[in-house]
Amino acid sequence: MAILKIARMGHPVLRRVADPVADPTAPEIRRLVADMIDTLEDIGGAGLAAPQVHVPLRVVIFRVRADRLTGDAEDVALPMQALVNPVIEPLGDETMLRWEGCLSVPGLRGAVPRWRRLRYTGTDLDGRPVDRTVSGYHAGLVQHEFDHLDGILYPARMTDFSLFGFNEEMAKYPPDMETRP
Repeated sequence: MAILKIARMGHPVLRRVADPVADPTAPEIRRLVADMIDTLEDIGGAGLAAPQVHVPLRVVIFRVRADRLTGDAEDVALPMQALVNPVIEPLGDETMLRWEGCLSVPGLRGAVPRWRRLRYTGTDLDGRPVDRTVSGYHAGLVQHEFDHLDGILYPARMTDFSLFGFNEEMAKYPPDMETRP
């Protein structure tokens, strides 16, 4: 397999809506996912969307680590997942503010409002349907990765840019999200 180059903010592949995949079981989709997994393992991230590796297709991979869970009943850990042509449906109006970074926006992080609870559907690499209802960290991670498929990077979702900065500075001088409107 291969380690792929990550597209950075400003590249046109990150600004466009990704194309649907006609056949989720196609060998080229399996190869793409294998290379995306190698790339993610090399970098140590939580998720990756195909547009981030210069492939404008509706494919994402992600894993939900147990140490990141919020304690919400539907915030569940999962090993590495690959989803093709995923769709999100928010369940309710409740949102949460969560810190996010992105491999395509290196060195920065910001607080992003995300739906607390949602349902996502898609297809796995064997053509089987995937249908999950999740909340908390799991829901936020899924929203972040799925946004890449619609040409949206997390800074576009931010509502308070005083909660945006370089990782090193934010670690030294952490803002208090609890006091924000």
